[in-house]
Amino acid sequence: MPSEARHALCHCEDCRKCAGAPAVSWALAPAAEVRIDGETREYASSEHGRRHFCPACGTGLFYTNALIFPDQIDVQTATLDDPSALPLQAQIQTAERIGWMADLQALPQFERYPGP
Repeated sequence: MPSEARHALCHCEDCRKCAGAPAVSWALAPAAEVRIDGETREYASSEHGRRHFCPACGTGLFYTNALIFPDQIDVQTATLDDPSALPLQAQIQTAERIGWMADLQALPQFERYPGP
């Protein structure tokens, strides 16, 4: 990823439903600096928004919107080889956040799936 990428966790309903997840992490970067290996497919998720995914497995890969993010690509960072390499900088669209996502640190944590 380009060093000037902006990395945020999005809580909007569109992202959640598209990914089947409570939130999606994105790194917005200049399109000219993003290299995409292989084929992708595109889904028009809104008038200007395009969600791009792998046609072989269906994994969501990136989002483009020429109106809001001209010449930029929003990459789903959980798909990167090393998602931890790019620190998370913000949470966005928190007005649409699922209620139980606001206090995750209060829940018990397990390094692996807990036994029976």
